[in-house]
Amino acid sequence: MDDEGQSDHLKAYGITYWLLNKQQKVKWLLNYQGGSFLAPDTDALRKECQIRGVDFEVLSNAKTEEILNFISSPSQNMEAVVLEKAPKIAVYSPQGNAPWDDAVTLVLTYAEIPYTTIYDEEVLSDQLILYDWLHLHHEDFTGQYGKFYGAYRAAPWYIEEKKNAETLAAKLGYDKVSESKRDVALKIRDYVAGGGFMFAMCSATDSFDIALAAKDTDIAEAMFDGDPSESNYQNKLDYGQTFAFTDFILERKPTVYEFSSIDMTRKRKINKETDYFTLMTYSAKWDPIPTMLTQNHTTLVKGFMGQTTSYDRDEIKPTVLIMGENKRNGEARYIHGIKGKGFFTFYGGHDPEDYQHRVGDPKTELSLHPTSPGYRLILNNVLFPAAKKKKQKT
Repeated sequence: MDDEGQSDHLKAYGITYWLLNKQQKVKWLLNYQGGSFLAPDTDALRKECQIRGVDFEVLSNAKTEEILNFISSPSQNMEAVVLEKAPKIAVYSPQGNAPWDDAVTLVLTYAEIPYTTIYDEEVLSDQLILYDWLHLHHEDFTGQYGKFYGAYRAAPWYIEEKKNAETLAAKLGYDKVSESKRDVALKIRDYVAGGGFMFAMCSATDSFDIALAAKDTDIAEAMFDGDPSESNYQNKLDYGQTFAFTDFILERKPTVYEFSSIDMTRKRKINKETDYFTLMTYSAKWDPIPTMLTQNHTTLVKGFMGQTTSYDRDEIKPTVLIMGENKRNGEARYIHGIKGKGFFTFYGGHDPEDYQHRVGDPKTELSLHPTSPGYRLILNNVLFPAAKKKKQKT
């Protein structure tokens, strides 16, 4: 899985998931040749790799033992982590969304990793317990319809999506979309605290935390929920409820395409040509979780934009691990934390191979980007729940 040895990193994760789905254990060789996977040699596995275009190497028993001994040496920042079971994956998304509307569903489809689409009805009826891993993407949990009001309030798609959201909220017994989304966020919070794995990208990250902080406060204006926001709502936010962010200031203007000061999109001073972020390095033996989540064939990852592009470092809780950052711009791109018995990872931006994706832009063809480091970070999170856990030291 290093830069030279693999021609399709993304489908290699699909092969690993395929093996786990067949009740076969796989060893994830952290920091060894880009985070390679070690599996028992079978004719079926060789054939599947050839069909999917995944490069592999057949090792003798002696060579395998030599590699594992090398990895286990105290002098090497490496570890062999056992992957035991294929995690059951849920993607929180409205029915009818095409896979390319979301970077995660796009890469899951490309890697041939199965997932189930769920939405408000399933979440509110406690069906999250059926899944090991939950993904959220460019969703607005504050009930402000993605803050698209300023530019798109007259667009047919915006009018239709608003109508559909209101109809669903009413069906579920709510007067307001903001109230139904708040309760969805609370159910997701409880899912993670109970031991679930949550991965979120783009606006799902900050809007989720904002919804938690404002769970007892109306922050939506009349064009979103039919009545004015509460007076002085900024001072009523409870940052103790959030997963990752604190002390943020909400964007009060409904016509501004931004939720709060968490996001760095409007504060960025960086050109596309020099927009990269650096992955942190961890001790594979002592901190296997962040090491798993940062496995890649490069430590320098190309940046990309989104409604929520990156996070202001000053508004991230000290208990949250910053795994990818652009230090020069003072922004975090990739963060991870623990909530109760569960884990969450937030990844800024919309599509790792589409620098500035806009409404109506064509989909990304991942067959043109099979070695994408940015997409590898997503797939690290997909396999993370399959690992036999060791207590994190950091």
